[in-house]
Amino acid sequence: MIVKILVMVSAVLLNTYLVAADSPVKPPTAQTVLKTLNKAHPRLILTDKRLAELKELMKHDDLLKKCYKDVLKQADDYCTRPPVKYKKIGPRLLSVSRECVNRVYALGLAWRLTGKEKYAAKAKENLLAVCAFKDWNPPHFLDTAEMSHAVGVGYDWLFDYLDAESRGKIRTGLINNGLKPGLVLYKGGGTWEVKSFYNWNQVCNGGLIIGALAIAETDPEYARRIVPSAVKLLPRALATYAPDGAWPEGPGYWGYATMYTAYVLAALNTALGDDFGLSQIKGLSETGLFPIYTAGPTGLFFNFADAPENRRLSSNPSLFWLARRFDKPMFAEVQREMLSKYRASPRDFIWYVSKGKKSPAPTLDKYFRGPVEVAVFRSAWNDPNALFVAVKAGYSKVNHSHLDIGNFVIDALGVRWARDLGMEDYNMPGYSNSPIYRIRSISHNVPVLAGKDQRSDGKARITTFKTGRSDGLAVLDLSSAYKDHARNVTRGVATVGGRRGVLIQDEFEITKPCEVAWGMTTDAKIAVDKAGRAVLTLGGKKMTAQILSPEGAVFTVESAEQKPPQKTNKGVKRLMIRLKKQKGDVRITVIFSPQWPKGKQPISPSPLKPLSEW
Repeated sequence: MIVKILVMVSAVLLNTYLVAADSPVKPPTAQTVLKTLNKAHPRLILTDKRLAELKELMKHDDLLKKCYKDVLKQADDYCTRPPVKYKKIGPRLLSVSRECVNRVYALGLAWRLTGKEKYAAKAKENLLAVCAFKDWNPPHFLDTAEMSHAVGVGYDWLFDYLDAESRGKIRTGLINNGLKPGLVLYKGGGTWEVKSFYNWNQVCNGGLIIGALAIAETDPEYARRIVPSAVKLLPRALATYAPDGAWPEGPGYWGYATMYTAYVLAALNTALGDDFGLSQIKGLSETGLFPIYTAGPTGLFFNFADAPENRRLSSNPSLFWLARRFDKPMFAEVQREMLSKYRASPRDFIWYVSKGKKSPAPTLDKYFRGPVEVAVFRSAWNDPNALFVAVKAGYSKVNHSHLDIGNFVIDALGVRWARDLGMEDYNMPGYSNSPIYRIRSISHNVPVLAGKDQRSDGKARITTFKTGRSDGLAVLDLSSAYKDHARNVTRGVATVGGRRGVLIQDEFEITKPCEVAWGMTTDAKIAVDKAGRAVLTLGGKKMTAQILSPEGAVFTVESAEQKPPQKTNKGVKRLMIRLKKQKGDVRITVIFSPQWPKGKQPISPSPLKPLSEW
């Protein structure tokens, strides 16, 4: 299969999405939105009917029983803790809001499962504590939205337990600290928090919808004003999943954005019986593939943008929600595998999908289109030692992006050889007004011209993608990011030797004489042998890197370590090629050859071809 990309469509997507006449989204009006309201409690996300189904299923499903035990263990732990306190870290109250969300779900679910008053009492204590806060930090509205979500769910789930006085205090706190500040965001068509194309949209609109629906029978004016406005604005972010389900903020923020997508769409359906077409927006039904494909066989994500280099092997309950909503059993299979090894969250229990007919094996390679394009290649699934390489294109001004167009990672032999350092601490002093090493091009696996970072307005696209039984490849046009010093810059990434190695080839048309630096970040120990090859050693495994062009180029080793307050990157190195005073046509080609177990032949490089012939 060959895909040719002729037009850069991501900017159009990000700047022109509207709820058009042919859109699947049909927002309600203030007059109609509550006509189908389920006036009973609980009505948000987990109904009593669904809970009864889960209790019955648990009698025969051992993994669901494990989820149940995990939830009770979390709830028991929360019962030993004092209620959450108002505490800012920098400008953010977010850790407090998120802690409240986690406590409400664990304690509320434990009470509904067991009927034990200790869980309800502790949940009530936390709800009354946060509703007595002076505010929920509206200048950083994610904090306000998450707390509105927590309090809305807590009020709804514990409604029958709460006395009239407690209900009144919780409603007052929710209205004054959450919904009233939220209404300000919708004036004049909406502020950026609710109009964003990224995670802020789902979190802010979702948290406010959930809070408003929780009290809709007593205070309907908030739902009538918030829900129609939020449903009109949510498509701006949900359209960002199009066309293939990728999320441009990277796999870390995919988890955050998609979890809130699941929260809000689930709440709309359980409370109103309708998500108004939001779940039909193109790309959402496929987005579960994104974290699956961008996790390497090591379990580490291709962590571009502000994404930590976390292992995939943890709870991601939105995969269950996606599997249920779109009948995608593979998503549920992946999440069940994770839950068999790691602790479940309450959301895993709520959205759990039991084992069914096994899905066909996914393809080895995947091309995700969208605002940030990604190509992923591997030699096998379910083999921790498999070869894996992923590369990204995209737009450098996407939210949470780094100056990393063309960045790649490599896994093989159970080791991550070429890595992305990931995100810096947002609360680091000077974060917003000083150069951050982890964001700059010089820390990523990308070319650097004249010692300068890529342009912040750079755009790149994947011009060629090929996948076959033996190998796969992608070619990227990076020219826009380097136009101060080059007319054209292209990068090719390919698996070679029957998916036993990786070839990286960069071609430049340099217009101003400058140094061309090729770099790769790695945790490996590096030794350059007499033949000029770099021998990388990590975790008792070895991989060699060989320069195929230009003739005479050599590897050097530099440090990626930094001084506090930045993360220090202790022991991390940069494998480098530096070409001085280059002009005109330049090509750098490097082949990576893992030292596979005996029986696999070493890779013999094929004659080089220009990227135009790949």
